[in-house]
This record gives sequence, C-alpha cells and structure tokens, in this order.
Amino acid sequence: MKLEFREGTPGRLSNCTNKAREAVGEVFREGVSVTSDGPDVMCVTGSVFADRDLPPEAPLAMPVQDFYQRPSQTHRAAPPQYWARRGFLVAGSGLIGFGASLGIAALLALDGYDLLDQVLALLSLLLFAWIGFGLLTAGAGLVVSIRNRGRVERVYPAPSRPVAILVPVYNEDIAAVGARIERMAADLVRTETQSLFDFFVLSDSSASAEPAERAEIARLRRAGGCEIFYRRRPINEARKPGNIGDWVRRFGSAYESMIVLDADSRMSGEAMVRLASELEADETVGLIQTNPQLTAARTLFARWQQFSVAFYGPIFTAGLAWWSGDEATFWGHNAIVRVRAFAESCGLPSLSGPAPLGGAIMSHDMIEAALLRRRGWRTRMMVLRSGSYEESPPTLVDHAIRDRRWCQGNLQHLRLLDASGLHWISRLQLLMGASSYLTSPLWLLLLSVGAIESLRVGGPIASTETPLWLIAVTVALLFGTKLLALIWALFDRALVRSLGGWRSILLGMLAEIPLSILVAPIMMASQCRSIVEILSGQQSGWRPQRRDTDGLTLAEAFEFYTPHVLLGLPFWLMTIGDLGTGIWQLPVTIGLLGSAFIAAWTSRADWGAALAHYGLFAADPGEDLAEQGEAPSGLVPAPAFAVA
Repeated sequence: MKLEFREGTPGRLSNCTNKAREAVGEVFREGVSVTSDGPDVMCVTGSVFADRDLPPEAPLAMPVQDFYQRPSQTHRAAPPQYWARRGFLVAGSGLIGFGASLGIAALLALDGYDLLDQVLALLSLLLFAWIGFGLLTAGAGLVVSIRNRGRVERVYPAPSRPVAILVPVYNEDIAAVGARIERMAADLVRTETQSLFDFFVLSDSSASAEPAERAEIARLRRAGGCEIFYRRRPINEARKPGNIGDWVRRFGSAYESMIVLDADSRMSGEAMVRLASELEADETVGLIQTNPQLTAARTLFARWQQFSVAFYGPIFTAGLAWWSGDEATFWGHNAIVRVRAFAESCGLPSLSGPAPLGGAIMSHDMIEAALLRRRGWRTRMMVLRSGSYEESPPTLVDHAIRDRRWCQGNLQHLRLLDASGLHWISRLQLLMGASSYLTSPLWLLLLSVGAIESLRVGGPIASTETPLWLIAVTVALLFGTKLLALIWALFDRALVRSLGGWRSILLGMLAEIPLSILVAPIMMASQCRSIVEILSGQQSGWRPQRRDTDGLTLAEAFEFYTPHVLLGLPFWLMTIGDLGTGIWQLPVTIGLLGSAFIAAWTSRADWGAALAHYGLFAADPGEDLAEQGEAPSGLVPAPAFAVA
C-alpha cells in the first residue's frame, strides 16, 4: 500500500508504510481526514501534524537468534564460590531424595520387593529431591539474610542515561493501569528523577479499546511529571515479546535501559533509581530482576497468596539470588534490561512445528535470560525489602488459567535444553521450570501406585514399621520452609510490623497451612489436566486476564472443577473400603471432592474483608508507610551483589 500525505506532511512518518489503514492512527491525531483514491492509495488531508504520542524514532537492530549456532562472544566461567553453592544444593537435594527413597524401599521390602515397589521408590526419590532443593534454597537464604542483617545500605545516585519504562497492555482496565502509572510518576517526581524516565504504554488491545486508552494517556499527560508515550499495534504479532521487540526496533537506541512491567505491576521511585544506577555502574550486566511482592488483594484467595509471598518469600528469594549469581533468571516484569544487550541477544525465533509445543515461545522471559547469558551478559537478582509489586489472580480459577499458559511455555523449554552455548545453570533453570509442572503427574502417579500397593498388601504403606527418621524428614520437607520463615521473622522486625504484628502472622500461618494442604491436590490436578491438553494439541490462547472479581458462583466453579471432583471419587471409595489406607490420603480426597466449593469460597471479597477485619491476611506490603511518601526503611542487599 502506498501512502500519500498532503497539506503539511510531517517529517516523521513512523513506519506505517505497508501497514493497514488503522496504522495512520499511530502517527496523526484529530483533525485528519482519510480518503481513498483507489485500492492502493490512501490520501491523508486536513490539518496534518506530527503526533506526540511517540518520540522521534531511534531504530535498533534486533536480529532473530539461532538457538543452535553458538555466538562468537559467550559467557564467562562462574567464580569458584558459586560452584560450591550450586554443588551444595544439587548434592544436598540428591542426598535427601536418595535417603528418603532408601527408607521407603526398606519399608516396602518387608513383604518382598517387586516392580511396583521399585516404581514407588523411584518416584519418592524424584519428589523428595525436588522438595529438598526448595528447602535447601530457603535455608541458604535464611543464613545469608541473617549474615547481611544490619548492613548499611549505600546511597544510589541518579542514573545519567535515559531509562524507558515499558507497560504492555492487552485489553486491560486502562483506568487501573493509569492509576499505577500516575503513582509511579509521582514517586519519580518526589525523587527528582522524572526527567530521566519515560513511560511507554505499549498496547496490543483491540481497536475498540483505543479511545479509552488514549483518553487515559491524555489525562496522565495533563497531570505532568514524566513523559508518557502511547502506541497501539494493529497486529499483535508474537504477543508480549513481539510487543517489546517492536519497541526495541523502533526506539531502542535512544535509551540505555528499559524497566519492563506488566499491566498489573508497579515499582517505587527509589527501586527504579536503584535498578538504573546498578545497571549503569556495571557495563557487563544485561539484566537485573527484582522480587515483586503481591499487593491490592481483595478476595480471600488473593489475600492468602499476598500473605504467603510476603512472609515466606524473603528467605527463598535471598537463597535464589545466593546460588544463581550472574546466571539469574528473568520473570518477564519488574526488572531492568540493558537495551543494547537485549537487542543483540533476544530476538526470538518461532519453534519448528505446530503449537502448542511449536510456534511462538510462550514463556519467553526465561529464554531471554538464557540468551543474554549465552552472549556473555551477566543476569542478576536484586532482593528488595519493598518497592516492587504485582497483583495476584483473584481466584483459584484465574490462577489455573494463567498457570495453563505458563505450563505450555515451560514444556516448550524442554526442546531448548540442547541449544548451543547455553550456560549449564540456564539449562538447569529451564529444566526446573518444566519440572515444576511435571512433578504434578509424578505426584498423582505416586498416589495411585501407593494406593494400589496398599490394596495389595491389605493396609497402608505407612505403619508402625515406618522409621521415625523418615517421618521426621517428610515433616521437615513439607513444613521446613515455613519454620525457616518464622525464624527469619524473629530477626526482621520491619517484616513483622509490615504484616501486622505477631498475632497476625501466627493467625495467618494457622490459616495458610490447612489451605495449602487442601489446595495442593487441586493445583496438582489442574496441572495434570494442562499437560494432557497440551500434549493432545490444545493451545492456551491469549485472552485478557481478569484482575479483579467478587466471587465465583458454584455453577461456574463446578464447570471448571468437574474433572477434579471425578478424580477425587476413587480416593473417596478407597477411604470407604479401607479406612487405614484412606486416612493417609484424606487431604487429597477432601481437596479434590471439595475443589469447586473451595474455589467459590476463596473467590469472595467479602470473606477476604471479614477475615482481614480480625487481622487475618490483612496486611498489604504495597500500601505501607514507605510507599505513602516516605523513603523505604532500607533495601535488603542482594547476595549476588553484596556477598563475596
């Protein structure tokens, strides 16, 4: 298509040539009439002037990468201390799994040891090792956090180079997105750094959403502060990575770095300044990922998730940063990325074959971190006490829908484990991401094989013959991380205050533990269902996420969880037939049979508000005093930066 411009053609015409008619909306504002002189010519007449929705273009090449061609510049070897840390985790989790499987094998061998017993022992090894890895990570995080306690935080100067803040949206509640942007812009004004940060609202929304989005951007501009730009892609190719890639190719060379957010996330001014300052201080760093806390929860489910992340998250993320070092992963948002590094490393190709395991890569963030590291850029994690936030899905159903997309993306990662030039930690992280879903069918298989074995021997596997040490190891693995978080709270008074004091913390734990026990089999069944759907060729699709709601009806919940209820029936029949065996699987039985009721109950905002009134899941980390105009009470030094 050829475009002709008359009566005051602007010098900057974007890249709308060869695009659809609606692309003109990217370049011109009101006062423009579009007519056609034929099928191949569009004439734009009237008071034509350049649109300030976008700055002058600053193109940057972003070549598509070849996963199986090693780049000329590759990653450096990790320092010796990281080898020791990673060896401790891998060997330690392996020993936990091996020891537990030996104990279970000895118990099974009391009446002979056959193929079914061997399968149970193997499944136990894999699952105990998986849980052990998480427990050891949390334990390392506790030690690191205690050792860093009281360390004086240095002052972070303002960056000297421009930073873009990218906010991708897809048919969102634009007023809520605008409120978050307005809050961040005001925070940057308070830190007197607003001239260094530009916001870009990158819309992949439908055309019908554009008027409301433009109106909200106009309102934000009238409020003043930071520059706020807007662009809507008429064709949202490759989803979020395509959206970010389009911005890099059109405007990337004008910015040193980009802070990538999700539509439901935000960061404080201090956190953004610190990220930009850290990235600017080390030219070898390509990515710094923060640890977002959950905020703005209303429903019981979201409040529960908010409490869990706030209380259990600090030691786990500290441990994650401790062993990942210069090979930290990327969670796709609340992170800063060096634009030049991203452009030269992260042009994602489509995978061969049809979706869902082929085509566009769904979980692009972990792949982008691996590609950055492959080309020699360091990727790090910064552990913040406050200043980095996102919102939780409001219901168990919405969580499962989001998890379905993540499951598809993480299973795609299995195809890239043999990609050329990847750091072995990057391969491990890709494998761990996929394993977080593959452990669900392993758990279901363990439950099923255990039930068959119990029926065969005429009683429960666990009995008075079970060694006490095996029971102790099992309890420690299941509840150890919660105990470690409780120990850390004894040292962190600010954390205790932010969660409403010890009464609220203990009440929260008393409610969180049974909720976790009941919801775990529901999530297991959902992930098993996702894997079956993906392997049968069903795609996840790309629908707008529901950010808030006030309850699911039982009919809606049953529509989604009917397969879970059906899966729970065999476990219920087993309980009736053999109470001794069934009682060990009672949490699984109750969780699956009651899945629809649990989902409907936890989706209600009135229950969330009622429990919060009595101090249960009441605190919101994103609404503390530090975020209401005062500087944060201190940022926890990230082990990747602070620990030798």
